[in-house]
Parts: sequence; C-alpha cells; structure tokens
Amino acid sequence: MTRRELFLQQSAWMAETDTPVVISSRVRLARNLEDFPFPHVLSSEGASQVEQTVSQVLNDTLVDKEQSYISLTELNRIEHQVLIEKHLISPSLSASSGARGVALAPDHRYAVMVNEEDHLRIQVLLPGKQLLESYRLATALDDVLEEKLDFAYRESQGYLTACPTNVGTGLRASVMAHVPGLVMTKQVQRVFGALTHLGLAVRGLYGEGSQAFGHMFQVSNQITFGKSEEDILTHLEAVTGQIVEHELQARNLLQIKMPMLLEDKVWRARGTLQNARLLSSEDAMHLLSHDRLGSDMGLLPKIKDGFATLIVDTRPGCLQYILDRELDLSQRDEERARLIRERIAE
Repeated sequence: MTRRELFLQQSAWMAETDTPVVISSRVRLARNLEDFPFPHVLSSEGASQVEQTVSQVLNDTLVDKEQSYISLTELNRIEHQVLIEKHLISPSLSASSGARGVALAPDHRYAVMVNEEDHLRIQVLLPGKQLLESYRLATALDDVLEEKLDFAYRESQGYLTACPTNVGTGLRASVMAHVPGLVMTKQVQRVFGALTHLGLAVRGLYGEGSQAFGHMFQVSNQITFGKSEEDILTHLEAVTGQIVEHELQARNLLQIKMPMLLEDKVWRARGTLQNARLLSSEDAMHLLSHDRLGSDMGLLPKIKDGFATLIVDTRPGCLQYILDRELDLSQRDEERARLIRERIAE
C-alpha cells in the first residue's frame, strides 16, 4: 500500500454502526522509555534515538502485515492535516518539531504516535460503542511492544508519564457523541456540565481547545492514578449509556412537541446539501449533523456515505488531498459543496 493509498483509506472508526448517538470509541495508552527524559526535555539527538529505537521495534514486531511507520518530518502540511482530521495524530504532535512519527494499521484502527507528549501514545479507535474492544486491542499492542521496550514503571506509581494526570495506568478512554437533540432542546450544558463532577472531561471534535462542530463532543476520563483500567472503562461505559439515554429522550421530545420545526430543520439541511454551490467547513458540518439526525429518526433516506466519512472528507486537509491539489478558501467551499452533492446523488 502506497502512502497516498494509506492516507485515502477510510478510517475504521468512520464505519456506520447500529449504535445511536455514539460515533466512535477510543482508548489511548501513554508509555515512556526508562532510559530517556520525557519528550518536552529531550534533546534533538535523544528524540532521534527514541524514534529510531521505537520505529525499529514497530517494524520488527508487525501486528499487521501492512502496518506502516511514517516519520512526520517527511510529510507536507496537507498530509499533516489529513492525519489530524482523521484523528490519527494529535495537533500537538504535528505542531512540534524534531524526530517524531506514527505507525498506522492499514485500516487505521490503531496508531502509535512517537515523541508526542510521551515517547509512545498507543491509540485504538473503533466505530460505535466499543470501549472494551478498543481496550483489548490497545492492551495487546502494549504487550507486544513491552516485550521489546523497557517502559518506565514503578510498583508504587504505575506507568510514569509526562503529565501527572496520566500517571498510573496511562489510560485515556473516550467516546465521540453526536447530540443534536440535546443542543436543540438546550439541555447540552446541563447534561455535560454535570460530567466534570464525575471526573470526566468534555471537549470538541478535535480534543482539548477545539469546538464542538457538528454537535459532536468527546467525553473522556480525566484521572488515571489510583484507578484500575476496569474502573475507568466501567465508569465511562455507564456515563455513555446515560448520555445516549438523554439524547434519545431529547429527540423524542422534539418529535412530540416540535414535529414541524424538526422536519423543517432536517429537510432544509438535506435540500441545502443537495443544492448548495458553496459550503464552508463549519456550515457543512452543521448541515450534515442535522441531516444525520433526520436519517437516524427515519425522517430522511440515508445517504450512502456515512456521516463520519462525509464530515472528515470535507475537512480542508482531506478535501485537498482527495482532489490532489491545493485550494484557496473559496475554491475549498466550492469543491466541498460539489463533493457533497455528488455523494448524496449516489
């Protein structure tokens, strides 16, 4: 598989599932090498040595025959954007300098970032509500790597990490929830505001500091120290179930009390997506969110391409990469509208 084929591949987490509300589940494990300082105080020579050591192990212990290791210093700006928009690397890894990279499964179900905040970030990202499945795969990857790498670990503290909130298990689990019903009924602040008191963080589509475009929010654990992996996952599973319940109740409320407003909103979104000649990235995500709400509730026929696929493929980096050329802002708006019209027509 060429790099271009790998980057154009639909990521596993974008696949449509029968799970309402929850778009994807992610588990990430933070690990560091025993004999090196954390990345933020690592010299450029040390960073190169870490990347060389880890990439060699990744290449020697292939979990998947077509697993690829990519050094980020070899990529251009748009390729960086594609990896961020598909949630395969973090914005902070892209923005940092020096030796760093990522190992990718051919279907992107797992990614191992090298020299991000920690020496390794093992990530598994699957569609729908699959936290336990994500954790099992992440643990399997962790076990394979720990056979060849000496991870920084202390009996009294667990895995050592650059950020104190990750010390212990090094586990961050999260779900991506699509909650237009809570937004439209003005309940989203009440529901998500309560989560901070439960030790959970709520962020936008691309994590810390990002906005909740397309009515999508990431919900994740905040603390790992003193908690077992099972505790973290069980807690997040339970809270996710409550979020789904609140969202479905909000959608039911809309259908009972504001049926015409709801139908107008989703059909207006579908009509605009089918006919618009210019669409900004933000407008497209907002309209696609309402369109997805309509199809989920049986008010609109489903679009062949899934919601997550359309959201990602119309982001600036992915759009330019699909078309294989750089576009200015107005050209992106035109091509985004054209791509969506063609996908809906299919």
